[in-house]
Amino acid sequence: MKIRSLFYGILCMLAIGGTMASCSDDDEGWDDAGSQVELPHQRAYILNEGKQDANNAGIAFYDPNGNTPFISDIFYKQNGAKLGDTGQDIIEYEDEIYVAVYGSNYLVKLNAAGVEEGRVSFVNDPDLAAGIRYLAAEDGYIYASFYYGAVAKINARTLTVEKKITGLGGCMEAVVIEDDLLYVTHTCAADWTPYNEIKVIDLKTFTYKETITTLVPNPYNQMVEEEGKIFFISNVYTAPGSVLQVIDTKSNNQVTQLGNASHLATYKDVVYVVNSFTDWYGTGETTTTFYTYDAKAGKLNNTSFLKNAPSELASASIYMLEINQGNGDIYLAVSNYNSNGTIYRFKHDGTFVEKFDAGGMNPAGMVFFN
Repeated sequence: MKIRSLFYGILCMLAIGGTMASCSDDDEGWDDAGSQVELPHQRAYILNEGKQDANNAGIAFYDPNGNTPFISDIFYKQNGAKLGDTGQDIIEYEDEIYVAVYGSNYLVKLNAAGVEEGRVSFVNDPDLAAGIRYLAAEDGYIYASFYYGAVAKINARTLTVEKKITGLGGCMEAVVIEDDLLYVTHTCAADWTPYNEIKVIDLKTFTYKETITTLVPNPYNQMVEEEGKIFFISNVYTAPGSVLQVIDTKSNNQVTQLGNASHLATYKDVVYVVNSFTDWYGTGETTTTFYTYDAKAGKLNNTSFLKNAPSELASASIYMLEINQGNGDIYLAVSNYNSNGTIYRFKHDGTFVEKFDAGGMNPAGMVFFN
């Protein structure tokens, strides 16, 4: 790859004196060093969480253009080993993939082909031994939440834990970054008593800054940032369901309740919302609706962002919502918790494209290389 990069750089320099040429990193391609298979330029990876204590987490490969066969467990194919127990979170950062594996309690770094480049285990760290949860990245660092009450600052290149904050409370979950601040949902105490807190950490000093009180207890694993606002969901298991709230960071962290929701994703100033509610204490039936919120205009739109969705989605238990930031394509995952999940893909305008087997149980996240 280094020789290829040097050669490519020379061509770009020569082009300056004549006709201009496109010399972006995308033209060169991704780092696929060590790959056992040839992969297309455009690609997507699905993190299948698996079942807790079953050691059946995995990563599936999907070609959005349909030219390369689906690979149900590309992590195993590329590395000759299983991912481990409970794939918790997956992010793409600077053309590489980072995966948090909660049950096995480690963070793994992969290249763009899913080949392992390094990992760090937290099993023997007394501050982090309760398990890694969710990830965010900025300025060369991975920030990870942990049970119980810890957040770690990890060098993205070396995977060295450089700093830790402990004693924040109980179950730390979702993480997002906005304006050099890390927001972390504080779901519950060690005895599972629900909390109503968002912990805020100053990334410049990596120190605890403040606590924001939520309107509804149990803020969990769904949190996104858009237009200086932090959108998050508090889990509620009784009707009418979990509650979507927003923190306005530019208005003294004012918290407002927006409606009911179960999953969030963003694309170009718009928050896409799924409300998938199962009546566990009544009929046992699931009702699912879709709507959006314009973060810039501050307007709610209750019209579904899907046009010709398969009818089964109206009563399906949605497990994942992801949007490809390259083109706005929308991906929904359905899970029955006992067999492979199903992925539903839609164009940005809501037009249904296809559905396919996720390659594993409980699809929990996706990353895209465009």
